[in-house]
Amino acid sequence: DVRLVESGGGMVQPGGSLRLSCTASGVTISSYLMSWVRKAPGKGPERVSRINSNGDVVYYLDSVKGRFTMSRDNAKNTLYLRMENLKPEDTGEYYCATDLGPCTRVLTTPMEELDAWGQGTLVTVSS
Repeated sequence: DVRLVESGGGMVQPGGSLRLSCTASGVTISSYLMSWVRKAPGKGPERVSRINSNGDVVYYLDSVKGRFTMSRDNAKNTLYLRMENLKPEDTGEYYCATDLGPCTRVLTTPMEELDAWGQGTLVTVSS
């Protein structure tokens, strides 16, 4: 079975930092584009970032550019999202997912392109 497990979420004050991890089993993530998706309270899911299979191309949602850094360690079958200068609007459940769509900077491509999802990790930014 494919399993993606996110960790690293928590509650931080505005301006704080967190590092999310996503560890995969039952699938070799080096074969896939991967995306981080967040679902804010009362809103639909949105891709925050997308990374190509070898990690040298990463695209970000405009609102997180310069604050978030997505990376991957294919040898460890693990994905990361470093989040800095967090804002209250970054609050939400964060998911990693295998992405069967094209490697494009357009992050609004259909969510149906996301195949395997993790269970999510909650990030709360509040003073």
